[in-house]
Amino acid sequence: MSLSSRQGLHDVDVSNKRVLMRVDFNVPFNKETGEISNDQRILAALPSIKHVLDNGARSLVLMSHLGRPDGRPSDKLSLQPVAVRLEQLLKRPVTFLPDCVGADVEKTCACPAAGAIILLENLRFHAEEEGKGKDKDGNKVKPSDADIAAFRASL
Repeated sequence: MSLSSRQGLHDVDVSNKRVLMRVDFNVPFNKETGEISNDQRILAALPSIKHVLDNGARSLVLMSHLGRPDGRPSDKLSLQPVAVRLEQLLKRPVTFLPDCVGADVEKTCACPAAGAIILLENLRFHAEEEGKGKDKDGNKVKPSDADIAAFRASL
């Protein structure tokens, strides 16, 4: 199938819908200050984000990965600073959730306030995102097909 025969964002009616959007917020950080050193990828996502919001989406849930944390949470690879920068750029509140799956995430995303923008935590904090990872001792782990399916269903 050619790309010209596929629907693009501008072909989809998002009016009064909850939109889940995968974005590329894999941004570099200054190792000394921990601040975002180049926000180009955030800036590149703004037209798509604004399009969804300007066309009446009820809410927008954003998900991304950042770095390669081997399926384990890492403060250095959190998307929290991205949420702060995104809020500055959009001049609108952005709710940051400290996980990307689970009952609390599902509850928050199920019925957010009109116009809400939610950024989920780094998808790669879960080995199920890439299908592999490492445990706390550095041993390679491979999630089961059932674990991967449950992860995907919770997104």
